[in-house]
Amino acid sequence: MDDLNDFRQRCIDFMGSRPTPLGAPTFDESCAFHAAASAAGVGAGVPYPTEFGGAGLTNAHDKVWREVKENYPVMESEFVISHGMCLPMMNDHGTDEQKRRFMPDLISGKTLWCQMFSEPGAGSDVASLQTKAELDGDEWIINGQKVWTTLAHKSQYGLCVARNDADQVKHAGLSMFILDMQAPGVEIRPINQINGESHFNEVFFTDLAIPKDWLLGELNTGWKLATAMLMYERVAIGAGGGGGINRPMYDQLHNYATASGTIDNPVIRDQMMQVYSMETTKALIAMRTRAEMKAGNTPGPGGSLGKLYGSVIAWRMREIALQIAGMSSVAWADDDPHGGSAQSLTLRSFASGIAGGTDEIQRNIIGDRVLGLPREPAVDKGVPFRNLKVGTQA
Repeated sequence: MDDLNDFRQRCIDFMGSRPTPLGAPTFDESCAFHAAASAAGVGAGVPYPTEFGGAGLTNAHDKVWREVKENYPVMESEFVISHGMCLPMMNDHGTDEQKRRFMPDLISGKTLWCQMFSEPGAGSDVASLQTKAELDGDEWIINGQKVWTTLAHKSQYGLCVARNDADQVKHAGLSMFILDMQAPGVEIRPINQINGESHFNEVFFTDLAIPKDWLLGELNTGWKLATAMLMYERVAIGAGGGGGINRPMYDQLHNYATASGTIDNPVIRDQMMQVYSMETTKALIAMRTRAEMKAGNTPGPGGSLGKLYGSVIAWRMREIALQIAGMSSVAWADDDPHGGSAQSLTLRSFASGIAGGTDEIQRNIIGDRVLGLPREPAVDKGVPFRNLKVGTQA
């Protein structure tokens, strides 16, 4: 097994040999980066077994990789869900056959994965989802709709939670399935966003047939798996990609203030230091969460702390950016040489309080599972799902 110092140098050599993109990397550039990283024995597969396409190293090596790549331009933003959520879920709950089939391409970036939980009428209350999975011989037949699915239009596969037994209470009778996003029976409609992008999607399933063995984990454990996956998501969003202290929002504000000539304004400087302090605190929380994962533990509700704080920081960053640049922080000319990247980032920050679970849900999780406060009354406790008036069942 690689010595950690030797491995660190291997990571540095790899990152130093990669071309530096101008601005944010394209999707093709990200895919090429992950393919090269996998071939070099670094990247997303560092802690996963070699038989499933990984490097067969330890979580300590993975921490080194994360620390090194922090010092270089981000190349993997569109793979946060694929590598931060779907990959560990496949490793934790997939059969050996599923791992051999899907993990090598997932790790190398040859395939992109998405996750499908939210539905109309089942956003914050995901357990009220109505997408159905019915067993028909050797196939599962999926019918229903998902919404706000990140990068569904670019994904080859996805993990989907569907209801296979409506006679059980709403948190039971759910299972998780592997879906082919390009199969007949899948319709994907991109959602146009305020900044001109289409990052999220509506996804419709009409008699989508998948193999019986594409069930992930055991039958009727969908809520347990969804909860575990959401914890991975909140770590991926809230803990960032690295293992050390990083302050990306502060760095961006510093660049904005320097370019606009407001860097010497004492009010702006004070506000920027608030963000600096907040991001430092968030990074320390992330380091604690990563340490728990390094010890082999599935991330717990503490991941909601980092995710919520990241949203608070994004809101604060947007307010300061407006003061630094005025209306030009949310609008740009067609001849902008940077393509409005700073403004697009500011507008995109509105999603931070929704994606991965709303701020309100994070506060409920923290209050319930971290602070031990009393839970809200549940009027649907013990009631079979088919008897509930939720979504289109009303």
